[in-house]
Amino acid sequence: MRPTTPADNAPVQEARILLADDDPRLLESLRGLLNLYHYQVETALGGAEAIRLLQESTFDLLLLDLRMPEVSGHDVLRHMRDNAIATMTIVVSGETALDDITQALRNGAYDYLKKPYVPEELLATVSNAVRKKRLEDANQVMQARLNRSERLHRFIVNHSPDIIYVLDEQGRFSFLNSKVEALLKYHREELVGRHITTIVEDDDVEKASYFFEQATKPHRAPRSIELALKVRDGGRSKHYFELSIWPVAEEDENASPGGTAQRYRIYGTARDITERMEAEAFINFQAYHDLLTRLPNRSLFKDRLAMALTQASRNDKSLAVMFIDLDRFKIINDSLGHTMGDRLLQAVGQRLLECIRKGDTLSRFGGDEFTLLLPDVPSEEGATQVADKILEAIKEPFDINGHVIHVGASIGIAMYPEGGDTLDALIKNADIAMYRVKAGGKDGFQVFRSDMNTIATQRLVLEQDMRRAVDTAQFQVCYQPQIDAETETICGVEALIRWDHPTLGRLGPDEFIPIAEDSRLIVELDKLTLIRACREVRYYHNNGLPNVQLAVNLSPLLVERQNFVEMVLAALAAEDFPPHLLELEITEGLLMSDRSDIVDKLRQLSEAGVQIAIDDFGTGYSSLSYLQKFPISTLKIDKSFTHNIKARDNEACIVDAIVSMAQGLKLKIVAEGVESLAQLHYLKALGCQVVQGYLFGQVTTLPRIAEQFGTTGRVPDPAATTDA
Repeated sequence: MRPTTPADNAPVQEARILLADDDPRLLESLRGLLNLYHYQVETALGGAEAIRLLQESTFDLLLLDLRMPEVSGHDVLRHMRDNAIATMTIVVSGETALDDITQALRNGAYDYLKKPYVPEELLATVSNAVRKKRLEDANQVMQARLNRSERLHRFIVNHSPDIIYVLDEQGRFSFLNSKVEALLKYHREELVGRHITTIVEDDDVEKASYFFEQATKPHRAPRSIELALKVRDGGRSKHYFELSIWPVAEEDENASPGGTAQRYRIYGTARDITERMEAEAFINFQAYHDLLTRLPNRSLFKDRLAMALTQASRNDKSLAVMFIDLDRFKIINDSLGHTMGDRLLQAVGQRLLECIRKGDTLSRFGGDEFTLLLPDVPSEEGATQVADKILEAIKEPFDINGHVIHVGASIGIAMYPEGGDTLDALIKNADIAMYRVKAGGKDGFQVFRSDMNTIATQRLVLEQDMRRAVDTAQFQVCYQPQIDAETETICGVEALIRWDHPTLGRLGPDEFIPIAEDSRLIVELDKLTLIRACREVRYYHNNGLPNVQLAVNLSPLLVERQNFVEMVLAALAAEDFPPHLLELEITEGLLMSDRSDIVDKLRQLSEAGVQIAIDDFGTGYSSLSYLQKFPISTLKIDKSFTHNIKARDNEACIVDAIVSMAQGLKLKIVAEGVESLAQLHYLKALGCQVVQGYLFGQVTTLPRIAEQFGTTGRVPDPAATTDA
């Protein structure tokens, strides 16, 4: 055997060695030898001392004598075996009996050296033993790390929020983690061996097959796809997953000699993205749909109209655009509240959908306006037939939370290409045609004609003229007398505004008030009317019309202004007008909004002495609740009820009911539109206190009214006249 040199022992010089013998001289001799090679050496005199040191510390190597008193080397080996002390042992003993050697090796000894030992042999054996011990220790450390890594891997795989799977080259499952049972409700065992497309929804099978065919070819990075997978939940909803796969080459142990040495195993994950897909779908839906009615919104309507125009132009076909506006919706919305208005819009939307084809597009354009695209309409007659169908459907009453509601619709139709050859032109012209229906009495349809552009232009010009007219005093305040029905004497006047247009002449309210409301110029007109009427009537309190009450109709837009109360009180103070002689007329719709700020404003004016009247009572949603909540002093019966008192009994019944209710609530009643003595006598018999209408004079100026009624204030000769 080649003698061991210090260079051979260099890698293991730091090893710790325990020497156990009952001969002190031998222990010191071995210690000295091993110390020469920089081993860390401790000695144990006897077996008992060796066991104690082995329990207290860790050694790489034990040099052990077998023949020791009391506790022999065999006892030490058995103790080490029983207590799993992993110290490599070399027996250095004078025993030569085969049984002793065999027993020592059986109890775990690594090697056997006979005394007296040869130093070179001993050093070589020690070096080999220490190296082997170091390798075993390193292997145990590595194995422990591998075991921990495997346990961690299994934990991660089995507790992953995603499905983790392995496919063979044919795309069949060979492994799935337990998450598949939680997410898809399948047992892992029933999927192993089945192709992955068996769990893909039918609509996505073709897409999935193509993806896996391409993606299973070797590539460096994972590839992914979004698919709908089958879930055992009774098909109540779709579940979407993002599937990622990565083919990995592996050695094929079963390959035949000379055959392919590699095969591909496909590793993959499936992440549940249902919530994300639903959120994206909802965001996309919000971007292109009206959330109240679930119909397409303006943006989506324009997109589809643009596509339909392209197709119509390419195929030389026509299409129709309809603009649908509900009649009386504002009254219903103001009377019953916005919640009822919203439910009505939803019901209207559903009813309109029942009137159209699958390829048509119905959208909510805004407010109570709907637009309808009819692609590939053969003629104008086809569009008008749809309009007739819609009008008939809308006429049927709506039952909304126990309220039976009647609405109508005004429909404008623009045909391509006659009614416009661009997206904006078709929508604008359908809108113009709809306003023509509104102007003609509502509840109908109108196909756009080129001459209608002139009317729309005139409306725009009229709005521009109105803005100048406010600054140039073109508006005049006229008055209609209000008569005490019992004494037939004048008791008040209602202020009404007229427009002396420089080129069109005097315009009535029906010609410019709707434009003023749309442009919000009505606020300035109402202020002008209130201030000027207070000034003029106050003058005639001392010049022919003593103590005459002034009634002024105000727009809700003015009442809703934050400084409304201050404005009214300032006007009264500036004109020295008695507050108790001013009566402000407001609409039912304003009261039905049930806004606390409106209640506070009206109460402040009432406490200041101003009278509050409800104009056109009965045409909206008449309710006792707001009559009790608001400081109302007067109800004005709309002229539509008064006009046909003798013509239709039901009209008289409505008037009877209103008068009876007002008397019960101790409210004053003013009847508008009285044009005949028969109407006067009927209302007088009911107990209606105040009447007004053409029977008592035309709408005119205060000087003429003062002259007409003279010093007595009595009606001189009731006769119907025409409106000024």
